[in-house]
Amino acid sequence: MRFLIVEDHPLFREALEGALQLVEPAAEILQAVSIDDALEQVAATPELDLILLDLSMPGTTGLSGIIRIRKTFPKIPVVIVSGHQDPQIISSALSLGVAGYILKSSSKQTLAQSIGEVLRGSVCVPAAYQGLVRPQRASGPAEDLLKRLHDLTPQQLRVLDMLKRGLQNKQIAYELKISETTVKVHVSDILRKLNVLSRTKAIVEMSRIDFATLATESPPARERAQPEQP
Repeated sequence: MRFLIVEDHPLFREALEGALQLVEPAAEILQAVSIDDALEQVAATPELDLILLDLSMPGTTGLSGIIRIRKTFPKIPVVIVSGHQDPQIISSALSLGVAGYILKSSSKQTLAQSIGEVLRGSVCVPAAYQGLVRPQRASGPAEDLLKRLHDLTPQQLRVLDMLKRGLQNKQIAYELKISETTVKVHVSDILRKLNVLSRTKAIVEMSRIDFATLATESPPARERAQPEQP
């Protein structure tokens, strides 16, 4: 079996590797420290059986990392391993089709047991959140926004990530190695698909489902006005 751990913290990578070895001692275990790194490894690795993904990764913000991986490789099971315990976040993650949500505070044995359940075809979440598995899904505006996010291409999701991080067109063009004109086209398509009129509105829309209730993020910082560009 082949597993991919997507986690930027070395201690957590080591803990997850130990749990996977309890599940399948002979497994090949790959590691990535960013979403872009993960996508490259998945593209180069045949027959990957499972991805363990941390939500808080460099180069992405919250749920958008799940969307990028699920959209590009929809058949590979993804399990979230996170310290966040907010029911809204867990529910939104499940609505994106992840195969499980495991808390980082879990013991190695619990991690291994949960991963084993996923490999046997179950959707695994902590006992306190079992009610989120079925039939609850993100509802109302959040569900509508998730559907619209699925319409974005992988490159548009990367651009949206960068918009949320506060990058301007020139910076996005530099990071993605594309022209500013191409960035403007992507931004225009993003605004059209999300049905918003400005990039600031797109960021605010994302914040409604993307860690909207976490105390560690400051709403004023997320929602401060930025120069309007197409």
